[in-house]
Amino acid sequence: MNIVLISTYELGRQPFGLASPAAWLRGRGHRVTCFDLTREAFQDSAVVGAELVAFYVPMHTATRLAAGLIERVRGLNPHAQLCFYGLYAPVNEDYLRGLGVATILGGEFEQGLADLADRLANAVAPMELERAQSEPVISLARQKFLVPDRAGMADLANYARVVMPGGERRIAGSTEATRGCKHLCRHCPIVPVYNGAFRVVEREIVLDDIRQQVAAGARHITFGDPDFLNGPAHSLSIVEALHREFRDLSYDATIKIEHLRKHDALLATLRDTGCLFVISAVESVDDRVLEKFDKGHTRADFLAVVARFRDLGMTLLPTFVPFTPWTTLEGYIDLLDVIAREDLRENVAPIQLAIRLLIPAGSRLLDLREVRAMVGPFDSAALVFPWKHEDPRVDALSKSISDLVQRGDSLKLTRTQIFSHIWRAAHAAAGIPAPPVPGNTAAEPAPVPFLDEPWYCCAEPMDTQFISIGKPSTAPAKADQYV
Repeated sequence: MNIVLISTYELGRQPFGLASPAAWLRGRGHRVTCFDLTREAFQDSAVVGAELVAFYVPMHTATRLAAGLIERVRGLNPHAQLCFYGLYAPVNEDYLRGLGVATILGGEFEQGLADLADRLANAVAPMELERAQSEPVISLARQKFLVPDRAGMADLANYARVVMPGGERRIAGSTEATRGCKHLCRHCPIVPVYNGAFRVVEREIVLDDIRQQVAAGARHITFGDPDFLNGPAHSLSIVEALHREFRDLSYDATIKIEHLRKHDALLATLRDTGCLFVISAVESVDDRVLEKFDKGHTRADFLAVVARFRDLGMTLLPTFVPFTPWTTLEGYIDLLDVIAREDLRENVAPIQLAIRLLIPAGSRLLDLREVRAMVGPFDSAALVFPWKHEDPRVDALSKSISDLVQRGDSLKLTRTQIFSHIWRAAHAAAGIPAPPVPGNTAAEPAPVPFLDEPWYCCAEPMDTQFISIGKPSTAPAKADQYV
């Protein structure tokens, strides 16, 4: 069977969600073509000859972009079976089926894709192709993974790179050691699918995947796990083995503040095995908002982790959702004050100070009566429940900060310079004079390592026009939801 797998966006990474199912499908004798439309052009000819076209949708942005391609694919090949797979497929099942998508696969999707391909290949009559989906919409089965097959994908050199403090840019690969999450944060898109479960990718599979990327030029690896310490023994065994084999290879991981506190004794091991930085979804420094999100940490916990990382000589890159229904102008200024006083102006990507909460289908935030009362009807075009702040000044500030960040980026200002503009704008919105930025402002803070296509969480949907079909784009999304 001729199969086309398409990724429309995955944070500047070479998509694991194409390479992993490609190994399963090719292993069963199917012909597989992979396209990452952020790095290569859409090819009409490949779709024309396909019997199955499957879109990988691990996040909100990817889903909107993929949905916008359905009509084009249908026009090119009205007989191809359409499948959407990944985290955002099952939560948008009704919408996607209304667009003509026959198969929806979430959770551990590789087995379902392979079974779907076999079922379609073995169909002997047209009516068999039209029958209802037999594969589970959400599977949490414990799969035995295969080494991802990255053959035919865009070169790693075309993807996000790590920017070192001295300006060097290192080629970065990526992989997954675990999926799902133990936790039930209300705003997290993982929860409606995994509901507190997580699954591990076998240690040797992860290491073999990293080996092939190192051979392709990678000098850094991003672990795309929702939380790298959901299975601490598993994750530590991987990075220890990795460091023994590749002494100069660095890596980064995403870890909850809660886990950084709980597993404090492991932090030195992360540092000593090459962890260049840790990304953590702090979301807010307002305990009231953190309680609404059910994040499992407090403002004090975050500050304790910042101090601990400083003592260990490690780099923490916090991410935030500063604009929520509970944000006040005073609270936003307080967030900026904390970032400045803790000397984190270079650690926080400016876009993190513009992000506005997104409430997608299936969000546990809808369990809160106050949220249900404030949101509008589901917007199928945007795939969100829209909301407006009760204080229009907060929404106006959100728009103003977004504009400031984009202008600062276009002018190639430093993070610290953009922060200063944001500081003044926030105080102006509150109608108070802006005092000097607190903290050590005698000189620009020392730069920190970071990926040049930043990480986004729980944000208002971005403008989906950054991909021009038929012309590759490397432009990052303004914001997206991924935990």
